[in-house]
Amino acid sequence: MSAITAPKGFVAGGVHAGLKTSGKLDLSIVATADGKPVSAAAVFTSNKLAAAPVQVSRAHLAASGGRAAGIIVNSGNANAATGVAGYEHAEQMCELTADGLGCTADEILVCSTGLIGIPMPFDVVEAGIPQVVASRSTMGGTDAATGIMTTDSVRKEVIHQGSTFKIGAMAKGAGMLQPNMATMLAFLTTDAEVEPSDLHAMLRQAVDKSFNRLTVDGAQSTNDTVIALASGAAGPADPAELQEALDSVCYDLALQMADDAEGSTKTVIIRIQGAVDDLQALHAARAVANNQLAKCSWYGKNAYWGRVASEVGASGIAFDPDLYSVSYGEAVTAAAGVAVAYDEAKMAEYFENRRIHITVDLGLGDGVGEIVTTDLSHAYVDENMGKS
Repeated sequence: MSAITAPKGFVAGGVHAGLKTSGKLDLSIVATADGKPVSAAAVFTSNKLAAAPVQVSRAHLAASGGRAAGIIVNSGNANAATGVAGYEHAEQMCELTADGLGCTADEILVCSTGLIGIPMPFDVVEAGIPQVVASRSTMGGTDAATGIMTTDSVRKEVIHQGSTFKIGAMAKGAGMLQPNMATMLAFLTTDAEVEPSDLHAMLRQAVDKSFNRLTVDGAQSTNDTVIALASGAAGPADPAELQEALDSVCYDLALQMADDAEGSTKTVIIRIQGAVDDLQALHAARAVANNQLAKCSWYGKNAYWGRVASEVGASGIAFDPDLYSVSYGEAVTAAAGVAVAYDEAKMAEYFENRRIHITVDLGLGDGVGEIVTTDLSHAYVDENMGKS
């Protein structure tokens, strides 16, 4: 059994409909096993150029009172900036999926990912939906997770076993990663029993602590969506445990996205502590994470702490140049605002890790904030030169 179908009550599948000329899977479904709607919640991009699938899914969640029986997802075309035709295509994707599952169109959510501004070849999708509906099974999660990939090099999946419930999740995302969320889609299923309003509040918190603290290139997409479905098959769950599990699963997926970010060689976790408050800490951490000079130094395996400190000082938060310290892993590189000698051989060894932790302590208060980012490589530029 695969990740997204690990909780009781769910099936999934994926097929090649023809959106990708490579022949790879490009159409996926996640659905309830009996085709009946269950509690559903979603968090969407805040980009005002929201893609048609985002608009349709928002409307369907409102119309159904936060319940859904399935999610239909295509890769290879974002169906964004496609006008009235794009909206109609997103609606038709829901209608065709609903016909196959035996539910109403309002009980289907839809997502798309790919290039922006290109009309959807809907004849391909129309022919593929009956195939993907027929493919669904408890063993179909791997194909579903594969079918949502674009420039991803690996599937991104998580299974969490709680005391009374399970969570299964899958995601895609490798570029244009910047809060709120990223060029990302993430889907979570759980067999915990939870009301739609409670599920939405829990999902929002989990997203805020994970996907909204991930940035690769400062670019925000038009299609970002995180959806959670709860079958209730395992009965009620302890709310605190369920929240902690959702937080953990989303953070795990966010780290997987950073590890697979386009052209990157380093996943860098920036932690600002000792700030006046958490909001200032997060602001400074995000400023460092998006600084191109710092990113280049990480790619060069260079503990150039001055670039990090400079960006914190320029971020506009409360800052005392005589108090701060900077550490790479366990090695302190600056203290009381000046350089500290460190073992360069050990630092070189540390930079061979995929994940690098950088901590800046401002010495001003109890505020803490953390952002996940990556380095900036030649390969990232090569990957994105020809993209729309």
